[in-house]
Amino acid sequence: MIKKRILDLLLSSVLLVLFLLPMIFLCIIQKIVLGSPIFFTQKRLGLNGKTFKIIKFRTMKEGSGPDEERLSSWGKLLRSTSLDELPELWNVLIGNMSLVGPRPLPEAYKDRYSDEQSKRHQVLPGISGWAQVNGRNNISWAEQFRLDCWYVENASIMLDLKILLLTIGVVLKRKNINEEDQATRSEFLGE
Repeated sequence: MIKKRILDLLLSSVLLVLFLLPMIFLCIIQKIVLGSPIFFTQKRLGLNGKTFKIIKFRTMKEGSGPDEERLSSWGKLLRSTSLDELPELWNVLIGNMSLVGPRPLPEAYKDRYSDEQSKRHQVLPGISGWAQVNGRNNISWAEQFRLDCWYVENASIMLDLKILLLTIGVVLKRKNINEEDQATRSEFLGE
């Protein structure tokens, strides 16, 4: 785990420096297109089921209503390019997340997991993960949890490096960003 944390610190630091100017540019566009707040924060479940605040670029208009009505054109672009995820590098740097691990899901899902599905909280959540490079948001919840648990049982630095390389291809192809026939992804209601 120490090697993984060192890798996370090194890569997130380098990526934050590399993407600093693009992120400043995105903040300016965010302010112009969607106004304030620029960032979206939400309580998510992390290591051992503890909550933390994830930070992303906001992609939806303020207010209530269905996601498909609130998701802006700018937000669709951010999501399709995964640029909305860039602020999560801060979560990695401060130790709430890893570059690789099961994607952190909303705190509201906490009591909906089976014992098997809860295994996903035995490791830090990640910006990318085994489920993300094997279908992303266009797989069933059951399949995502199966892939997440497989990752937990097989986690290694070599697997993380493989996932990071596969993530580049997934992001460039811009596929499986949303669940089929959904603006984002349907809510997990439990099994």
